[in-house]
Amino acid sequence: QVQLVESGGGLVQPGGSLRLSCAASGSIARVNAMGWYRQAPGKQRELVATISSAGTTTYADSVKGRFTISRDNAKNTVYLQMNSLKPEDTAVYYCNVDILYYIRGFPGHTVRVSDYWGQGTQVTVSS
Repeated sequence: QVQLVESGGGLVQPGGSLRLSCAASGSIARVNAMGWYRQAPGKQRELVATISSAGTTTYADSVKGRFTISRDNAKNTVYLQMNSLKPEDTAVYYCNVDILYYIRGFPGHTVRVSDYWGQGTQVTVSS
């Protein structure tokens, strides 16, 4: 009933930039916090950045000053602008949202999922 579609990953040289997008669609009542996580080969998934519905942001220390998270509430979309990319930024990036959506077949009834994940998009930083 809710789909998260990520885009924008790819191969980039060190020092380059990429912009990731994640659009939520479906029977959405409200999107709360949105965020990006990443998982490198052989490592645990880690938080990259989050943004609240009011626009408050948090960042992992490793990306502060290089990455910027933003959102377009009208489009239920979150973005991650990544600048000055480093090889250690190579990972699969996942969108994560806290979302309230309408239950199919039960008009007016909603359910909240605080941990809704996208399918992931590969970011590779290499020369």
